[in-house]
Amino acid sequence: MSATVLAAKTVGFGQTSLTLEQVVAIAKGAPVTLNASAEYRDYIQRGARFIDSLLHEEGVVYGVTTGYGDSCTVNVGPDLVHELPLHLSRFHGCGMGKVLEIPQARAVMACRLNSLAVGKSGVSYELLERIALLLNLNIVPVIPEEGSVGASGDLTPLSYLAAVLVGEREVFYQGQRRATSEVYAELGISALKLRPKEGLALMNGTAVMTALACLAYDRAEYLSRLCARITAMASLTLKGNSNHFDEILFAAKPHPGQNQVAAWIREDLNHHEHPRNSDRLQDRYSIRCAPHIIGVLADALPFMRQFIETELNSANDNPLVDGEGEHILHGGHFYGGHIAFAMDSLKNAVANLADLLDRQMALVMDPKFNNGLPANLSASQGERSPINHGFKAVQIGCSAWTAEALKHTMPASVFSRSTECHNQDKVSMGTIAARDALRVLELTEQVAAAALLAMSQGIRLRLLAGELERESLTESVATTLAQLEADFELLIEDRPLEALLRQTLAKIQAGEWEVCR
Repeated sequence: MSATVLAAKTVGFGQTSLTLEQVVAIAKGAPVTLNASAEYRDYIQRGARFIDSLLHEEGVVYGVTTGYGDSCTVNVGPDLVHELPLHLSRFHGCGMGKVLEIPQARAVMACRLNSLAVGKSGVSYELLERIALLLNLNIVPVIPEEGSVGASGDLTPLSYLAAVLVGEREVFYQGQRRATSEVYAELGISALKLRPKEGLALMNGTAVMTALACLAYDRAEYLSRLCARITAMASLTLKGNSNHFDEILFAAKPHPGQNQVAAWIREDLNHHEHPRNSDRLQDRYSIRCAPHIIGVLADALPFMRQFIETELNSANDNPLVDGEGEHILHGGHFYGGHIAFAMDSLKNAVANLADLLDRQMALVMDPKFNNGLPANLSASQGERSPINHGFKAVQIGCSAWTAEALKHTMPASVFSRSTECHNQDKVSMGTIAARDALRVLELTEQVAAAALLAMSQGIRLRLLAGELERESLTESVATTLAQLEADFELLIEDRPLEALLRQTLAKIQAGEWEVCR
């Protein structure tokens, strides 16, 4: 990669706002820089110096001279204060479940770095430098995904970042999972000794749920565009009525996201030149109402972005440290309610996309509804047609994936549990909501992969039958069809499709399929 390209993708931290797209870029490997100005360095150090002055004066600061959570009434003597952050990271080392993927863990590091870089957490500039260094060296903490109730923030998963900073637990480095201490020794990196408040500042925040929310948002936005393209292809497969997407019709119900989706589909169908191919005056709802279904997500994305990016650019630990005014501010900014609501909403809207595509799949498979196409879109003809089953099992799979996606739409945020001696007696469940959203996205992407293949088969069957001309396809649909034809030979004889489905899914998750712009 050239120095010019590398510089263009570098993301800066320190007295600047981050976008969720920048978090996604870091997740995918973009390097980072930290504001190195003397003014910013001094601004960060003021908080750390203020904490030092309070210790010198024997002031009482939660999590610095007291225990944590319900143990805030337990005083910690001056001789033990410097050990307290290490104990916080160690006793939270109880995460379970799968570990976060490397891009997810990098996003977590970026979100925590950005929150601490706000300068209200009482940490040293050296701590910020170290997180930036680990990102640039791609030394990534191994973080189990389970164990957070979303307040006091993501304590347990973030303890794995804190532990790596002090040279403990494990990291991913150069494709291997290794002991942090070994990697540090190999690279000549010294472990940090966390200052008072730094363990709490690292862990008592919303970085895990926010990181996962950034990644979920990015995937959902792409998926909304892809589902519009698939709907256009489904309409072509079914010889649908493009009048359903007319601009005059949609001007009467002016939800902007819904109207944008209708415009995408309308443009894909070359509406004004080919307004109606169907014998039906009105197509079934999964075609006719697709803009209204996809549009819910499209119209919800702006408020979700606001919630996510405000959280991303906030100081969200406790207590906050005002180094300039010399105040310690005890509060509850670690509470992840906004992320929880955004992710509960996102997974609902995305699961509806799975349901939409599943219904479209059911229509194109069934000769009673598919306007003259063979059952299950099988291209087999003649004496061999009775033993060939086309997309029959794939459509069953779509139903299974959709059902599982719908099952995950129960809002996690309403399942608050009182914990930690009733100190954390109302919690957000934001991290569980974000993990749910990612699972719903994965399942919906699987349905989309199947639908892409099926609709490409349907359009090709129409082309072979002379019921559709390749020249009549819009450039956008023709491009998508060509992308699919490069990977997918027309399904005539039954063959296993798992590998093709996985390949198509991987391209969806990498954003490689042509989508509406």
